[in-house]
Amino acid sequence: MPDVVDEYVTARPPGPHLAALTGWAQAGTAPQVHRGLPSPWLTFIVTLADPLVVAAHPDPAQQPGRYETLVGGLHTRPALITHDGRQSGVQLSVHPLAARGLLGMPAGELADRDEHAVDVLGPWVDRLQDRLRAAPGWSGRFAVVADELAARPHRPVAAELVRAWHLLTRTAVPVAAVAADVGWSARRLHARCRAETGLSPQELRRVARFDRARRALATGTPPAVVAAEHGYTDQPHLTRDVTRFAGLPPRRWLAAERRSVQDTDPGPAAGSPA
Repeated sequence: MPDVVDEYVTARPPGPHLAALTGWAQAGTAPQVHRGLPSPWLTFIVTLADPLVVAAHPDPAQQPGRYETLVGGLHTRPALITHDGRQSGVQLSVHPLAARGLLGMPAGELADRDEHAVDVLGPWVDRLQDRLRAAPGWSGRFAVVADELAARPHRPVAAELVRAWHLLTRTAVPVAAVAADVGWSARRLHARCRAETGLSPQELRRVARFDRARRALATGTPPAVVAAEHGYTDQPHLTRDVTRFAGLPPRRWLAAERRSVQDTDPGPAAGSPA
């Protein structure tokens, strides 16, 4: 009987432009379907062996595909990811306000899309993948990520955007008050938020709240408690939100997922790319 490999490792993100850095390897496990859930972070995945198989994208018009490397934008619908018992890779959760520097484009251009990372980032991605595959163990792979990202260009982010991001994703300040706080009109805040993240201010706030809530659900916190602690009016409100973003109500989502890279992630810390 072949040996079963089932590894999941996290590391401290190297710099404020990343919210989380994780690695995983599975072999000889049961085939699974995972939901790639909406979150406030861009997804950058570099596989170590078998391609990542995306059976359904957040945009239903995008055709399924196989990816050696992938960059995915912010979205409000789940992606479906399948594997036959083998998968391995490194995932970077990228702050969307860092996208102009790291990716060379605003995150809004990737909204609801999954792209081959080499098409976005060029040959650098192939070099990163080669180095990751040659690195000894997870600590070596994470060191490669830190080394490669340190050499990537970084662009300063407008203080107004950083402030608006914090208020929208970490507080309950009304959107109109967020605009006033940063000295913008509500229309300008909407336009800048959509361009820089791919989501409207209201969508970004709801996705950030859902991201916190589903992580709490994954730890076993009762839905009623999660609803009360994360700003939902009641448990049915939480259920509607989870159903919208995950495609399943809370208990069915938890039962279906069991284990996935995203859903066992302890969660990115709040941060700023500035």
